[in-house]
Amino acid sequence: MHDDLRRRALESGKTVSKKAQSRISSRASTAPTSRTHSRAVSRHGSDDEDGDLSDSTNWSVNSIDDMLATDLPEDATEAWKQDLTDRIEEIIDRKRSSAQGRETTLTAYTHYLMSHYAFDQIKHKTSELFPALMKSIKVDNTEKEICLALRAIALTIITVPSETAYDGLFQPLKRTYSDSEYPAVKATAIHTLSTAAVYGGAGDDEIGDVMDDLLEIIESDGNSIEAADNGEVVAAACQAWGFLATSLEDLEEKTETAMDAFVEQLESSDTKVQVASGENIALIYEKSHTPRETDDGPVSSDDEDEMAAEEARFVKRYDVYRQNNQLEHTLRQLATESSKRIAKKDRKTLHTNFSDILNTVQHPALGPRYSTARDENGRIYGSRMTVRVHKSGTMKIDKWWKLHRLQALRRVLGGGFVVHYEDNEVVFESLPIIIQAD
Repeated sequence: MHDDLRRRALESGKTVSKKAQSRISSRASTAPTSRTHSRAVSRHGSDDEDGDLSDSTNWSVNSIDDMLATDLPEDATEAWKQDLTDRIEEIIDRKRSSAQGRETTLTAYTHYLMSHYAFDQIKHKTSELFPALMKSIKVDNTEKEICLALRAIALTIITVPSETAYDGLFQPLKRTYSDSEYPAVKATAIHTLSTAAVYGGAGDDEIGDVMDDLLEIIESDGNSIEAADNGEVVAAACQAWGFLATSLEDLEEKTETAMDAFVEQLESSDTKVQVASGENIALIYEKSHTPRETDDGPVSSDDEDEMAAEEARFVKRYDVYRQNNQLEHTLRQLATESSKRIAKKDRKTLHTNFSDILNTVQHPALGPRYSTARDENGRIYGSRMTVRVHKSGTMKIDKWWKLHRLQALRRVLGGGFVVHYEDNEVVFESLPIIIQAD
């Protein structure tokens, strides 16, 4: 089962517009009453975390350069294993427990699962852990307990992936982000559901259904789950949509509706929503081009330039957006945003990200941070986004699907990302990137 799961992981303030309202009303009248079940087939291929696990609601990632700066401290002894076992028993046996006590226990549990690869410690306990954690996400619990329990669910399923866990997690997680009064709970539940779908056995049809539900949240600016104009919730829906999209081989059928929604969100007053929408647009363009095959014929250009050669390796399979010129104009404006009404840090974020996004819309074969500058040998630098991985070297993030997966994993694993990348095969194979030694 593990080999199959690893293979699947590898391959695998704005008002609502009338157009969005129309789409929501139409979808509500035709929404299916049950999920489509199918067997999963093979997949293809920040905000700075403060590392304080006492409040595990901050799942956003903005700065790739700083994302690994908060590595969790290593435990000097093996005592953590016994302590984790004790915390597991406390989670399962809730008798006479208090909200504060459960928060403390869940904080310790999430810390251990982030900072260690604890497969051996929890593999025989998941059938008891998931039902117990479900009790902690009920609406009458505290916001902190719910968020910690949601994080614990995500960490558990990424530590011990499953072929069947998603079936039992889907409805409670969807109910949590639909019904909770807390925006942080809604956002965290959305991210947890996307993690559960990828590592918990959801099939392509089920993943597609979740993406459609997330798109409804995005189209309605959060209104569909009673989170009107909440940037945190809408950004989470955008980020989760992008992560799930990396698991689908073909996005053509979803492209038109998704592009309308993400282009509309480029006008959001929330920088995180704008960036997440832009990154999804870049991913959609990237996935519309696939590697050249024998039937596609030889490369027509004799240009030996590295950039042209890289683009020639891919072939456009379908049109992404009808109003391409208008989209490029919007992206160019965001890449050069100079309004003093926007904080300096947000302007810098917009400039950096939308320069990359615009470049991919114009050249879909080129990933984030692609530089046409040349080194001392006259060669184009190409993709310059790299992430240092402990003492192993660096990984190159030269495709948008890699960036989406990296950010999603970082939201779950926090400062423990490196530990899991090195020890947890399902995480490593989600990012099959050659480590380059320094």
